[in-house]
Amino acid sequence: MTVYMVERNLKGISMEDLAGAQKAAISKAAEFSGRGTPARYLRSVFTPEDGRCLCLFEAESASDVEALNREAQLPFDRVVEALDLQPAAS
Repeated sequence: MTVYMVERNLKGISMEDLAGAQKAAISKAAEFSGRGTPARYLRSVFTPEDGRCLCLFEAESASDVEALNREAQLPFDRVVEALDLQPAAS
């Protein structure tokens, strides 16, 4: 599967609502996978000062990630392929 980054503007969101959005993304990804469309939520980075949120998903296509976020009723600006660069274990 490919990694996709979802860019969101969540300016003014409460931490409670942010946690709820994360739970919705996780739940909807599991639901998609259960329906035969592989998808997995990986992680998010949120900057409270400007409300930018970057979420990483694994999926077979950007359109699958877009559909997942629409069904979860999560706003997004765009979905792009990304490289999830993690340090090698030493």
